[in-house]
Amino acid sequence: STDGGRNLSLDSIPMGLPMSDPSAWATAMNNLGMAPMGMTGQPLLPDFDPALGMMTGIPPINPMMPGLGIVPPPIPPDMPAVKEIIHCKSCTLFPPNPHLPPPATRERPPGCKTVFVGGLPENGTEQIIMEVFEQCGEVIAIRKSKKNFCHIRFAEEFMVDKALYLSGYRIRLGSSTDKKDTGRLHVDFAQARDDLYEWECKQRMLAREERHRRRLAEERFRPPSPPPVVHYSDHECSVVAEKLKDDTKFLEAIQTLLTWIERGEVNRRTANNFYSMIQSANSHIRRLVNEKAAHEKEMEEAKEKFKLALSGILVQFEQIVAVYHSASKQKAWDHFTKAQRKNISVWCKQAEEIRNIHNDELMGIRREEEMEMSDEEIEDPSEMKETEESALVSQVEALKEENDSLRWQLDAYRNEVELLKQEQGKASRDEDTTKEQQMKLLQQALQGMQKHLLKVQEEYKKREAELEKVKEDKLKIERLLENLKEQESSMSRVCACSQEKECPVEKTLSNSPVKSEREVLLVGIISTFLHVHPFGASIEYICSYLQRLDSKICTAEVEVLMTRLQNTFRQELSGVGASLEKRWKFCGFDGLKMT
Repeated sequence: STDGGRNLSLDSIPMGLPMSDPSAWATAMNNLGMAPMGMTGQPLLPDFDPALGMMTGIPPINPMMPGLGIVPPPIPPDMPAVKEIIHCKSCTLFPPNPHLPPPATRERPPGCKTVFVGGLPENGTEQIIMEVFEQCGEVIAIRKSKKNFCHIRFAEEFMVDKALYLSGYRIRLGSSTDKKDTGRLHVDFAQARDDLYEWECKQRMLAREERHRRRLAEERFRPPSPPPVVHYSDHECSVVAEKLKDDTKFLEAIQTLLTWIERGEVNRRTANNFYSMIQSANSHIRRLVNEKAAHEKEMEEAKEKFKLALSGILVQFEQIVAVYHSASKQKAWDHFTKAQRKNISVWCKQAEEIRNIHNDELMGIRREEEMEMSDEEIEDPSEMKETEESALVSQVEALKEENDSLRWQLDAYRNEVELLKQEQGKASRDEDTTKEQQMKLLQQALQGMQKHLLKVQEEYKKREAELEKVKEDKLKIERLLENLKEQESSMSRVCACSQEKECPVEKTLSNSPVKSEREVLLVGIISTFLHVHPFGASIEYICSYLQRLDSKICTAEVEVLMTRLQNTFRQELSGVGASLEKRWKFCGFDGLKMT
């Protein structure tokens, strides 16, 4: 049957090769890089070397897999996943090398139910693909291409994960070892519009369910609306009248009565009934007054208890303050340290403040009671006398307590004044010592400043004397310079007259453009250089030649000298456009004729 062919149990797995030829089976297994094994799981070749096969590093695997479907049960995360050989009716799947990294997959599209399967054998058909992948789940459609790949769409999303388990397996059709009958499967997620549409529909449905659930939750937590008021009838009127007489149901009944009156249910026929109900509501006032009186009585009893407790607390405060004051007296006070005295005084102040607060509170309560008693109209004069006497007694007690508290406060103030005087005396002594030290330091500083000022004044006087000497020397030098200039001017006049008379040729020489022997040498060297270069030379070329003789010669000096000697040197422009260049030429022979 077809079901028996698809099941992967031990009883219905057809073998691709007959076991009567164990050598052929061993050769096929060796080509795939696995240890050849028989049906019983025993190795056919005991000396098999896995390094000789195509897939090394694979331990011996039993080709018989338990009949649990193509996808094995989930493996615990602490154990490595070991894939086994899978036998189908028309093909066999061999697992990949477990030491290789898992095959790469793209990012899973939302709601993916379609997978891409590549690396199929060229002779693979849709029936073989269906036979391999229908064990992963219900296959809805297969779209096969001519280029050895296909797309498979499953019914549910979890089936895609089962199909991805087969990625990396080597498939072989039957027992053939031809390339067209073998291939390596590559399974990956595929993006399909149908999957995306179904996923979006599912998301919208979930969103609707979530909105519905939130609406139900909001309605559950919404406060309930008040119950509707029943319409007026004689029966309902009698029911409401009975409820008005019951304390527990009075609120509900009075609300119903108010609603009926506002609706306009009162008329001539029902007026008597409404009057009886209003009368029942009026009788409830007496019950409310009695209840208020009971609560007031409880409140008065609580006030009395509070007053008693407060008076007891005040008595204890008075005793504590008395302890502080007795400790502040001279006999005991001298034996305490300064820190202990300070703590005792601080504690005494805090206790007195708290005691005064509680005392004021008690006096306020008593004043309130007196005002209430004065506001009330007391009919019995005997009771009035008793209250007056009790008030007088309470006033006397309060005055006594105030007198004692004032006396204790006065003692405390006296002690504080004595402490302050002592502290001020010590502080004044300390201040006197510090002031003396400061005065000494200031005197020392002033003495140092005076010495420094004297030194500065002496230096200033010395500098003034030096300046006066310098000024005198300067005046002498100026006078000498003026005398020298007058002598030079007179000598120059005498020399000029003698030169004009004796040697008019020298006059012409003194006016010549060549002013020194060095310039004469430069003119001779430049004339010799330019005589060798009849077509002229640039100023840079001339200076480079002169700088070999003397490195101190500069271009500006040479150019100024040549411009002064216009009858000896002439500057010309040569070239056209960008090649325009200034050249100097020797014209001394022509200049000799002109001069």
